[in-house]
Amino acid sequence: MTDIIIVGAGPAGLTAAIYAQRAGRKAVVFEASVYGGQIVNTPEIENYPAIKKISGYEFAQTLYEQAKDLGAEIKMERVVGIKDGGSVKTVVTDKGEYECRAVILATGAKNRPLGLENEKALIGKGVSYCATCDGMFFRGKTVAVAGGGNTAVEDAFFLSNYCEKVYLIHRRDEFRAHEREVEKLRAKENVEFVLNKNVTALREDGGRLCAVEVTDKNTNEKQELSVAGLFVAIGQSPDNTAFENVASLADGGYIKAGEDCLTGTDGIFTAGDCRTKAVRQLTTAASDGAAAALAASGYIDSMDI
Repeated sequence: MTDIIIVGAGPAGLTAAIYAQRAGRKAVVFEASVYGGQIVNTPEIENYPAIKKISGYEFAQTLYEQAKDLGAEIKMERVVGIKDGGSVKTVVTDKGEYECRAVILATGAKNRPLGLENEKALIGKGVSYCATCDGMFFRGKTVAVAGGGNTAVEDAFFLSNYCEKVYLIHRRDEFRAHEREVEKLRAKENVEFVLNKNVTALREDGGRLCAVEVTDKNTNEKQELSVAGLFVAIGQSPDNTAFENVASLADGGYIKAGEDCLTGTDGIFTAGDCRTKAVRQLTTAASDGAAAALAASGYIDSMDI
């Protein structure tokens, strides 16, 4: 019997493990692929408090070692379901079943890619999925943002304050983003709207992005835009369907939970990008991990009274 099982070894899950162990609870973390989550693909982190600069891999490695040194156990197994037995939860993986008293779901969310041939190889070499994380690396350069929702418009506005020029590429001529935000962006002199077009190819030079090909969806006419960076903002996709029986899901598949990280099921908590939230950053993932671990510890304490 384990005190707390944490599903996901990203920043939220590993932070939860640290706080659980420091609270005197035994934590076991399950991870399906690689610990650290999406942050391992970030070449440099410059917006985490008290750390001026660190690579995503080094950050993930340090966080992993900190959790392990405190006594957390990390198992490389995919969690495929959870059985709620009241005071005892059973976590089902692709290798077996494990009992615990509380569960923290920290499965994260994956950025939805464009699906282009060399997109993955250019991540960190011009292709990014987070303007606030990587935008400062493109100060004074020309970049593009792909997308038409609030995130894409906000990213383009943010980048326009630092970059020489920003292309906003959208496959329609209307935006899902709030009209007020779109109009604010239109007022920026260094932003150009590229509408009714899809990004259809990525060009590289010396292993770095140098241009994007866009294709008009009505005429099939192709055009190349010279850019140093492409910020993909076409949404994220969480993977929470296996936990629908213990956690209510909002539109888009995110777990319904507020800043307290509580789900609608006693003993089931959530943390990080997999839950409904306005801001998804490294700092907010760590904050969620701490909140969820302390809430889970408090839940176990209440069960022992």
